[in-house]
Amino acid sequence: MSDRVVGRYQGKTFGEFDYIVVGAGSAGCVLANRLTEDPEIRVLLLEAGGRDWNPWIHIPVGYFKTMHNPATDWCYITDPDLGLNGRQLQWSRGKVLGGSSSLNGLLYIRGQHQDYDDWAALGNDGWSYKEVLPYFKKSECQSRGPDAYHGIDGPLKVSDLRLRREIAERFVDAAQQIGIPANPDVNGATQEGVSYFQQTAYKGLRCSSAKAFLRPALKRSNLTLLTHAHTRRILLEGKQATGIEFEHKGKRLLARATREVVLSAGAIGSPQILQCSGIGEPKHLTSVGVECLHPLPGVGENLQDHLQIRLVFKTSCKTLNDEVNNPVKKLGVSCARIAGAASGSAAPIHMNTPRFRPIISRKRKICGWRWMRSRWPGVSPKPMRSSR
Repeated sequence: MSDRVVGRYQGKTFGEFDYIVVGAGSAGCVLANRLTEDPEIRVLLLEAGGRDWNPWIHIPVGYFKTMHNPATDWCYITDPDLGLNGRQLQWSRGKVLGGSSSLNGLLYIRGQHQDYDDWAALGNDGWSYKEVLPYFKKSECQSRGPDAYHGIDGPLKVSDLRLRREIAERFVDAAQQIGIPANPDVNGATQEGVSYFQQTAYKGLRCSSAKAFLRPALKRSNLTLLTHAHTRRILLEGKQATGIEFEHKGKRLLARATREVVLSAGAIGSPQILQCSGIGEPKHLTSVGVECLHPLPGVGENLQDHLQIRLVFKTSCKTLNDEVNNPVKKLGVSCARIAGAASGSAAPIHMNTPRFRPIISRKRKICGWRWMRSRWPGVSPKPMRSSR
């Protein structure tokens, strides 16, 4: 029997936990935080990627360095799509603590009310917009202050863009002139309209799910975090999930869950793990040599995503390096505005100044980390805390 056939589990037992959460991404970090609020609950959090030590993760415009980078991105490529004239698309998915929230463009968009209400109407109890709104408010620290749709007591920082360009203002005005309504809050009463978006950023730095939710939880002794832990399959006893088989540092390990196994490996990773575990459409599983333990035809089907079309123009508008705040001339060094373009940060980061150079130099990495930790609290090259 092939090693890929479900039912043969190899490896040593890593341990027993109340909950096993697979994937420390946008959702998994939240789950790890909420579950470990109870000190009696033991949680194992598995992440196939690495730690979020890379400084480009925390600089908002740094996604130009982290997307399509195999160290932080799964670097998926779609099959040829007839709707795109046979073209293939790069599909970035985070392979790091924080998941895609450590790579994305930082836009804070909840989605339309109607989508949630439709899910509830289809039989998904608890998923109407009215029912999920309290959780959005609980998670959020809104820079504009609290209202009927926003909260200020949560760990996820949400802020307005501080940068305003004349060309963007004209775009907003032009949209209104053709009948598109102005909407200062696309996460409020309605999503339709034109406005500046908000970001998951704070003081010019990214606020990923790992930074907002996981870092506070790592101080708790009842949370065990393993990075570079690649989940192979869910352990099943009948139709009950009892644990996880995974690989870590070249070893095959088993972890048992006394309560639940929670899949939060993303829209691609979660169905893949289910199929590798023998859960899915029987014919498809058989065709790839996996024994079907639980027929569930919907697994891996009906994925929908949005297309993004970027229009790039060259304009004569003033740049960030204006005459008033141009430290380049004062210092006499070359300067790259890393954070400002995406976050509206007033403080540029100088790539050629002595205090920043150690970060991008492997030979002086330790010195660089001392500077980073003073500038960005919580970013550290040291191993994550765990109870093991």
